[in-house]
Formats: sequence, structure tokens, C-alpha cells
Amino acid sequence: MSTRGEPIYKSRPVAPAPARFGWCTRINEFISMSEGFSNTYLVETAEGNLLVNSGMGLEAPVHRSNFAELAGEIDGTIAFATVTQGHTDHVGGIQYFRDRNPGLRLVAQANNGEHQSYDARLAAFRARRSAFRFMDIFTDVLEEYAKAGYTDINAQDRPTADITFEDRYELALGGLDIVFLGQMGAETNDSLVVWLPQHRIVFTGNLFGCPFGHFPNLVTIRGDRYRDALVCARAAERIRDLRPEMILYGHHAPIVGAELIARELTAYHDAIHHVHDAVVKGMNEGSDLATLQREIRLPPECEVGEGYGTVAWSIRAIWENYAGWFKHESTTELYAVPQRAIHADLLELAGTEALIRRARDKAAAGQREAALHLLDIVLSAEPDDAPARELAIDVHESLLEDARTFRTTGNFWLEGWLEHRLKLLRGGRNESLASVIK
Repeated sequence: MSTRGEPIYKSRPVAPAPARFGWCTRINEFISMSEGFSNTYLVETAEGNLLVNSGMGLEAPVHRSNFAELAGEIDGTIAFATVTQGHTDHVGGIQYFRDRNPGLRLVAQANNGEHQSYDARLAAFRARRSAFRFMDIFTDVLEEYAKAGYTDINAQDRPTADITFEDRYELALGGLDIVFLGQMGAETNDSLVVWLPQHRIVFTGNLFGCPFGHFPNLVTIRGDRYRDALVCARAAERIRDLRPEMILYGHHAPIVGAELIARELTAYHDAIHHVHDAVVKGMNEGSDLATLQREIRLPPECEVGEGYGTVAWSIRAIWENYAGWFKHESTTELYAVPQRAIHADLLELAGTEALIRRARDKAAAGQREAALHLLDIVLSAEPDDAPARELAIDVHESLLEDARTFRTTGNFWLEGWLEHRLKLLRGGRNESLASVIK
């Protein structure tokens, strides 16, 4: 029987949110936090300050305002900055802070440039693919900024680091020992953590995924490179071995207490290994992917949340990271004609009413995914068919209701996707974030 106690994911928020004026707090006498799409931290010393992450470009002036509220005038005081990973919500405000802090030097893990180039290469693709989840969030926050008088929106930066390192870089600043450790994790290949050994505080960014205490999102539904499960597990081991007493995370409040941190990192590590090893075992025994997705579950002793990714999605990611996209189920997988190419033929043979009637029966029996398969046939050939659209709306609303209460916290991406599909079924249009973010 598990003696772990209540898992931390049940008491922490999941969804990331943009920086807002006043969303800031003092962590201790020398560290301030400004919350945003990625938390930004100001570490103060007598010989100059360290900025940990900079937010997106549009958030940087908000972070600066928040730090000034807590620490007084900060222009000209920041000697170093670092980014815990190369994602846009970490690097985007660096130039803004450089402009106000002459001589600021940026410290990054050696793969940072490669990761930024990878992100930039797919910027248009990601702007389209992410819009379903973030469009309304960006629209609302830009309106909020305008009401606060912030209308000349700061541009997104793609910075070049002044100091790069592979595994370890040490810095002494104003009597504070600062250790930068390169550690790939749950989101990027250029992740680093900032370790303050004198205070047993570690800044991890999103090393364990977006929300702390959840299973890592091994591939995002917006589209990204696969993340390796065993790499994620090793990251937990390394941070646990530091024996920190506080984790300043990439999102939301600090995690405080050596025992709590060790317990949660152990659960996270063991959950990854449990799922990874079960997938590998199933692959070797000849189980198909869908069976593994249905059958693999986390035991109570390593229960973690599934608020950003899910175990079922990660099972697919582990499978495909090892074996690729070919499932050996059909010759058609090897060619460029998708299954939807024959949907009109199926509709002609079976009849629209018969397929909708069967979909309705499936939905009534609780087989909602099967109902959507049938409705996809109808709607791909006849997208304006009203009965099919109405039934698809009903099914999506039912799935959304479940998603909002999934594993206590809901699931950020699943809820967003279902809300998006409902919008399209009701006549809305696909959009791109490029229309609101420059």
C-alpha cells in the first residue's frame, strides 16, 4: 500500500497564463518571481542581478514592471540572464532587457541555438497549429495590456548567447554561488537548471513538463519533436540527487520542502519507467498499440497528473519514438492515399442516414470515439450535413464535460481541442496566432 500521501498535482493549477501587471511575488529576500507563460525570476546580489528567463517578447515590459514593483529600479542592474530552455516564452524578452542593461551577458546551454533555429524553421506551422489553444488567451491579454496603457507591443527576440556550456558552468556573483547545469528534460534538448547550493534552491524551468507533478508530455498535439521518456526520467534523478529544499518552477508557485520534492520526483521518475517498460514489454510480446493504450495504467504509488499530456498519448509517443509511424497494419500506410479518400464511396454505399443512425447508436452506448469515426466519414464527404454536425456537437460536448474533470485537474490540451472542434462544427474558422502576435 502506498504511503506517499496526496499527490501534489491535485493542489496545483495546470494551465499556463500570460504575464499580467501585478502577478508577482517575493520568494525570499533576494529572489522575486513574475508569473507568465513562463515564470521569470530576478535574483539580486550586491554585484549585479541575474534574470532567469525573460518571457515572450510581448511579456517582457510586464515582467520589468513587476520586478520594479518588488525590487525597485532594475534597469542597469542585471549583469547576467539565462534561459532554462529555448522555447519562445523563455527567450523572447532578452533583447528588451539587454537594451536596459548594457553589458548583460546571456548564459545558455550549448544546444540553445539549435533549438531556437528549429523553432524558427516551423514558426508559421506552429502559429497555425497552436492557435486553437492560445488565440483567445492572447486576444484577451492584449486587450488587458491596452487598457493598462501598454499598446506598443515589444517584439519577440531570438537571442544569441554570450556564454554557452555543455554540462556545467559556475559563476560567483555578489557572494552567491550560481551553478548552471545542462540537463535535457521533458521539453527541449537545451534545458538547463540554475542551482544555488548555499540555499538549496534550484530553478528548473519546465524540466519536468509544463505543470509540476504531471506525466511529461512526450509529444505535443500542436506538433513537436518526440521527447524521450528515459531522458525525462534521468532529469528527475539528477535534480533529486541535488536534494533541493525549493524548486522554482517554470509555472505557478514554488515547490517547497526537501521530503516533498524527493517524494514527487520519485513518483514522476517511477511513473515514466512504469509506462516505458510496459510499452517495451508489450512491443516485444506482439501487443498492438491500441491495446497498450487501453491497458497500461499507473499504480497508486507513482500516481501523477495527466493535465498536460496523458499516459495514453505518451504510450503512442514511446512506441513511435522507438518504431516510427508504420504500424504493420495495412499496406495503405506505405502510400500517400489517406483513408478519407474513400469516405465518399462508403457514404454512397451505406447511405448518409444509415451511418448517422449507427453513429447515434454508438454514442448512446457510450462508444463516443466509434461514433466520431462514423461521423468523420459523413462530414469529410458532406461537411454541411446538419444531422451529422448536430450529433458531432453532442458527442464533442460529452467528451468535453469528461475532459474538464479528467483526473481531477482536467487536461489543458484536450479541453482546448474539443472546444476548438465545437467552434468549427458551429461554423467558426481556423485561425493563426500570427494575426495577433508579431
